[in-house]
Amino acid sequence: MPCLDDGDNSRRGLPSVLELRRVPLWSLGPLRSVRKVKVISFLLGLTLTFLIMASYILTWDKKGLMMSLSPFHLRTIVNPSSTLPHNLSSTKDYANIKLLVKCITSKLEFSPRKLPLLKDVVNTDSHLFSVIPRQFLPNIKSPCWYEELSGKTKVDPYSKNLYAVRSKSFRTVCDYLRKHFQEHLYHSDDNKQYRLRCLPYFYIIGQPKCGTTDLFHRLLLHPEVKFTTMKEPHWWTRKRFGIIHLKDGLLERFPVEDYLDLFELAAYHIQEGILGNTSVDHSQRHIITGEASASTMWDNQAWSYLYNYRADGEPPFLAQDFIHAVQPNAKIIVMLRDPVERLYSDYLYFNMANKSVEDFDLRVSESLQLFEACLAENSVRSCVYNTSLSNAMTVRLNLGLYSVFLLDWLTVFHRDQILVLQLEDYAANLRLTIRKVFDFLNVGPLSEQTETALTKRPMSNTRRAADRSLGPMLPSTRDLLREFHQPFNHKLATILDNKVFHWTET
Repeated sequence: MPCLDDGDNSRRGLPSVLELRRVPLWSLGPLRSVRKVKVISFLLGLTLTFLIMASYILTWDKKGLMMSLSPFHLRTIVNPSSTLPHNLSSTKDYANIKLLVKCITSKLEFSPRKLPLLKDVVNTDSHLFSVIPRQFLPNIKSPCWYEELSGKTKVDPYSKNLYAVRSKSFRTVCDYLRKHFQEHLYHSDDNKQYRLRCLPYFYIIGQPKCGTTDLFHRLLLHPEVKFTTMKEPHWWTRKRFGIIHLKDGLLERFPVEDYLDLFELAAYHIQEGILGNTSVDHSQRHIITGEASASTMWDNQAWSYLYNYRADGEPPFLAQDFIHAVQPNAKIIVMLRDPVERLYSDYLYFNMANKSVEDFDLRVSESLQLFEACLAENSVRSCVYNTSLSNAMTVRLNLGLYSVFLLDWLTVFHRDQILVLQLEDYAANLRLTIRKVFDFLNVGPLSEQTETALTKRPMSNTRRAADRSLGPMLPSTRDLLREFHQPFNHKLATILDNKVFHWTET
């Protein structure tokens, strides 16, 4: 399949990714022999070029690009507003973008990931592995253990929790935990005091705009399921590195102890089951802990701030390397939807002003060009994880490339530890899908009354009325995205041995 050639002037009508060449200093010598008007023209052109380049650098800096270590030399982006028609669905432009999509799909290769050594994973965060033991308590389902109290912890265990500093709701929870802290301690025969600590039994890892919020709220209705006190702590992907917002760079790191505090309420219930003798107390042993950060599946951008990427541009470690290292038996739930619809929903949710189907069309075309430029020099995986590329794209195109992310999770977790759900099926067969989730988590069946309440609960995090009024995306945009995602969807359907993940019937 012929691809777009940067040197082909006949294709300059396509909004392209161009390479600006530096003017060598030696070329200024002959200017003395050139007529004055040419000198002035040359200098004006050189000045204009400098101003344009400076404007891009300043613009990119505001977006955080200058903070990122680029695993490939991202070629300078020409300002799309000055070169593109407002609607890229015209015959000429649509044909060019269509050819660009074919170029992308012709370059796809799904090569296996090279796993890091366990010792290297441990060495990157020795504190994490010093806090979490290698074995957990027997006879309870959640991964819990007893931690001996130190002098400082006995006074106020939550005084320095960074989640409490930034979350008013969690500060309220900490006030409650503080009042009841002493009564939930375990006292040993040698007069030492211990607190129960727990990690998640299961993780809902993604993807954004795929129904994870709705699943989270429905699972909360099961008496055996206890989540963190906030849906998305984002600890494994962001907070442990000190990332609150990527544009702000690295701030103070959230230690693992702050993350464990989020499960303290669940630990209180489990502790009652360990210490009690009644049948009610015994049932507390079956409580499972969970969290639902939708960034866990895909967001590994922190490594570009901390380490130089390897030559091939791929992150040295992924979040799942650390989760698997501390709890190899964790259960993973993934919610996916048609990636074309996911991208449009993502655009509507995160873009607050000047939204339109034409603007979405423009952003999609720009992002496709950037992705194609990356693939010209890098592997699919390095482009999917690339921080500079991700920041440059005006829609989160990479988040819908599910097969790349899932393959990487399957390098560390067994297939039977990962439950992959499709949002379309979840919406159409809610009761059946929820039962499938409960079976996967090994929790007891609900009463008929509770199950009815669970299935009749209104959908969470639905599209705003103003966004619904914009209507669907342009047919031409949908066609481009369908063709772009087709090989990724095909790979996903093959991995899962389920043709519904082709999304051909959506």
